Amino acid sequence: MIRVGVVGASGWADGSHLPALAALEEFDVTAVATTNQASADRAAAAHGVRRACADARELAAHPEVDLVVVSVKASGHAAVTRAALDAGKHVVSEWPLGVDADEASELTEAATAAGVVHAVVLQGHHSPSARFAADLLAEGRIGTLESVTLVAEGAPLGGSRIPPDLVFGLDPAEATDILTIMAGHFLAALERVTGPLTEVSARLPRTHDRVLVAGTERTVPNATPSHVLLHGLLASGATASVAVHGGNGPARDGFLLKLVGSDGTLTAVPAQRGTFIHWGDWDIRIGDDVLAVPDAYRTVPAGVRSGPPANIAALYQEVARAIAEGRQPHPSFETGLRHHRLLAAIERSAADGTARAIM
Repeated sequence: MIRVGVVGASGWADGSHLPALAALEEFDVTAVATTNQASADRAAAAHGVRRACADARELAAHPEVDLVVVSVKASGHAAVTRAALDAGKHVVSEWPLGVDADEASELTEAATAAGVVHAVVLQGHHSPSARFAADLLAEGRIGTLESVTLVAEGAPLGGSRIPPDLVFGLDPAEATDILTIMAGHFLAALERVTGPLTEVSARLPRTHDRVLVAGTERTVPNATPSHVLLHGLLASGATASVAVHGGNGPARDGFLLKLVGSDGTLTAVPAQRGTFIHWGDWDIRIGDDVLAVPDAYRTVPAGVRSGPPANIAALYQEVARAIAEGRQPHPSFETGLRHHRLLAAIERSAADGTARAIM
């Protein structure tokens, strides 16, 4: 049994990590932490956890915690991750790993030196739909891949208004914007199917210098992109075109993924309208043929097979196997660092108008 402490239990983790962990017999959530004792106590009571902390270091140091889950705001990931590494604990960090590639590099080096298991939550890597589509490509069902197009909604980020709880993300230093969060996850899911991008040429238009705080008459300054536009080359030699457009939400169409091969075309759209590519099921077609994702691709318990917990639960299954086998899981911090470098290449390309290799 792997004993888990969840930092940030009253936020995103409440409806994703905690249900996923509760469904898996390999894990026991023994502690939760939030920014104050009262909210930590509420989170512990809601999830039947016996220990509640208001300090991440206290949680990480506790002898009944083997693995620390980092699910706070992105700008706080590094501090909580370092606390876990200092205590010699395994770490699962939400995406993004850090606020930028430099911080992600430092955390990756520290995790490697600590000799612990480390994973980053790019849940598209464990999407049954993405894995099935990748296998269809590998089997040659559309011949040689020639081009890839992804159009995806990034709402509620990038629009003319913003929910009050997301206002902090209008500061690029928070790393919670349409590039880092939305395009970050979408591109990871895309690469799970097609293989890695090796070169990008990008634009990051900012349509709104100020945005309205939803439910108020107040506007606030915005320094983050409204859209993410890129053309690129894949390691296979195929071309890629990606457009992630912002909006006020809710997301309606979700995404359209189109893979054109020498012998056919694969398309994918959300099985449930408006869901994101990295955690929703896909409707997949090759030509006019509808292809259902086989049950063999669904490894998590039935109770967490939909919504955000599904692919996060699959990641935790991989983490459990990695701990048992004495290896790193996928995606690890190294994967997260490479993905940060992809986003950095997009930013550099958008800044100077040149194509950039992914280092």
